[in-house]
Amino acid sequence: MVLIDGSRLIIEAFARAGADVFVGYPITPANLLYSYAIRRFPAALSAPDEITTVQWLAGFAATGLLPVTATSFPGFALMIESINMAYMMELPLVVVLAQRLGPATGSATAGADGDLLLLRGAISGGHPLPVISINSIEECWNIPPLALAMSAWLRTPVVLLTSKEMIMTQFSFDLASLPEIKPVPRRRRGGDGHYDSYVPGPDLVPDFLPVGNPDFQVRLNASTHDRRGIIQHLVPEALENTARLEQKIYLNLPDYTRFYLDEDNNADTLVVAWGITALAAREAVTHLRNQGKKVSLFTPNTLLPVPEVYFTILARYHRIIIAEENLSGHLRTILFGVQGREGVIGVNSIGKMITPEKIIKAVIGNE
Repeated sequence: MVLIDGSRLIIEAFARAGADVFVGYPITPANLLYSYAIRRFPAALSAPDEITTVQWLAGFAATGLLPVTATSFPGFALMIESINMAYMMELPLVVVLAQRLGPATGSATAGADGDLLLLRGAISGGHPLPVISINSIEECWNIPPLALAMSAWLRTPVVLLTSKEMIMTQFSFDLASLPEIKPVPRRRRGGDGHYDSYVPGPDLVPDFLPVGNPDFQVRLNASTHDRRGIIQHLVPEALENTARLEQKIYLNLPDYTRFYLDEDNNADTLVVAWGITALAAREAVTHLRNQGKKVSLFTPNTLLPVPEVYFTILARYHRIIIAEENLSGHLRTILFGVQGREGVIGVNSIGKMITPEKIIKAVIGNE
């Protein structure tokens, strides 16, 4: 048994899963991630700013490495253009986004679940940027390898979403409970013959060769391009290639869909929560059941794009309580639109964590 923070588990999990290099620029509350990674990763660099950070990540990815960084909203805002570049070039990288209270610099030492709607629109054109949430201290170990595997195999940037409380709080934890982590599979081209950089396979993802290899020319292009990686305007092949960036993520999404569902088959009420609020939701549901209430619990890890199975789960319940640490209800809006749905209720806060009591009150008060 040890006292440990989520940051150390996240970094160790990435290292064991095969992440090769960390590039970072310090920012609260991601500083522990930065500090641990500098000492633990096989290679680590301190960048002069966040724009340079992702440019360097893309360079490392182009050589066949799996790079990781960590930041918060102000840093991520500076990274967005370069993340779009990596998205178009189909380069794998993972950004750990430690949420804090905004807007702007906000309060660096107050947590929040405030960046999900930003992430939904981070890629120009509305293309889906994969976003995976850590919802418990155990998932600080189990979920980073999933994010790295998705990025590596689908050749795409992935955001691993967490918050101040999850990565800076000291938890009492049994290290012996941690499962083994194996290096994630990497996409490589096999065989001989001609090579074009963006010819998709059956899963709509192109095989990968690093730049500078001695056998084939590799073109990586951030502008609209054809399968060879050559800049094209609005010709059919180039537009099909751009559309494929979205299609490959949706096609393969079931392989990277993770969630926790604890259902009472007789329940008409479902509590939904993500991030640090998922811990309060678990406690609230346990209390409600001890009081004889019929209630189910759903904590999704894969947040974007929304897996189809989530809508199947939600459709089984007339009353849905969605708890998240923001005012406008980001996940609630994504799942049910601006107008919402009858029976869907938000439990929200700003600047402080949602308590189990607040969730319990929402469930009981709306019966």
